[in-house]
Amino acid sequence: MQHGKYRFIVGFLAAPLALYAVFVIWPFIQSIYYSFTDWTGLSPDFKMVGFANYKRMFEDDVFWKSLQHSVLLALLLPLVTLGLALFFAFMLNVGGRRRKGTAITGVRGSGFYKIAYFFPQVLSIAIVAILFRFAFNPNDGVINGTLKAIGLGSIQPDWLGDPNFALWCVMAVLVWSTVGFFVVLFSAGMASIPKDFYEAALLDGASRFTTFFKITLPLLWDTVQSGWVYMGILALGAEAFASVQIMTVGPGGPDYSTTVLPLYVYQSAFRDANAAYATTIGVALLIVTLLFAAVVMRLGRRERLEF
Repeated sequence: MQHGKYRFIVGFLAAPLALYAVFVIWPFIQSIYYSFTDWTGLSPDFKMVGFANYKRMFEDDVFWKSLQHSVLLALLLPLVTLGLALFFAFMLNVGGRRRKGTAITGVRGSGFYKIAYFFPQVLSIAIVAILFRFAFNPNDGVINGTLKAIGLGSIQPDWLGDPNFALWCVMAVLVWSTVGFFVVLFSAGMASIPKDFYEAALLDGASRFTTFFKITLPLLWDTVQSGWVYMGILALGAEAFASVQIMTVGPGGPDYSTTVLPLYVYQSAFRDANAAYATTIGVALLIVTLLFAAVVMRLGRRERLEF
C-alpha cells in the first residue's frame, strides 16, 4: 500500500500548488518588490528607491487614519456580527417554548426566519451599498423619513455626511449584509448537536443562558473561530472597500473619516497614479491581516470537543 504513495500525492498536489504559486504567491512577491520602486503604474520605466515609500507611509496621516479605521472594523465587526448570529441561531434552534413530547425546540416558523436572515446574501455588496446610500440620504432617505413620520423630525442627522456617524453607518450595513450567512451556518452546527445534551442540562436545572455557554458555544467553537477570521478578512478587504467606495462622500470622507486601507490602496494606485506607494500600503495591509488571523487563531485555541 505504501508503494508509489509519494508520487501519487505529488501528482495530485503539483497542479493546484503551481496555480496557487502563480496566482497568489507571485503577486505578493511582486507587490513587495514594487514597494521599493517609484513605479507609477502607467509607465514600464521605474527605478529602485529603497525604503522611501515606507518612510513616506509612516509619516502619512491619511495612512494612520485608514489603519485605525480598518483595525476598528476588524475588531468590532466580527464581534457584533457573530454575537448577533449566535443569538439568532440559538433562538431559532433551541430558544423556543417547550412543546408536548419535546423539551428542546426552536421558535415557530424558524425555517422562514432563516430564509429572511439569509436574504441579504443573495444581493451583492454593491447593490446593498447603493440601497443604503439612498436610505441614509438626509433629505429624502427612508431613515430620516421614518424619523419625521413618527414625530422625530428634529432628529435627522446627515448620516454619511457627518464624520461622527459615517463609519458607524458603514459598519451597520456590513453587519446587516453578513449576519444572515452566519445565522444559517451556526444553525446547521446547532442542529447537529444531540438534543440529549440540552435535555439533560435542563433536567439538572440549567437555564437557557447556561446551556448556551456550557454546551452550544464550546461545541461550535471551531466554527465560530473560523467565522471570526473570515469576518476579519472581510472587514480588512473587499467588503469594507466596496461599502466605503459606494456609500461615502469622497469616497472615504468626510475628512477621511471612513477611509480604510483597501480604499487608500485603490486611490493611491488609480487616482494618484502612484502604484509603488499603493503596493507599500498593500504590504502593510497584508501584515495587518496575517497578524489578525494569527492572534485570533492563537487566542481562540482550545481543546477540541467531539460528540
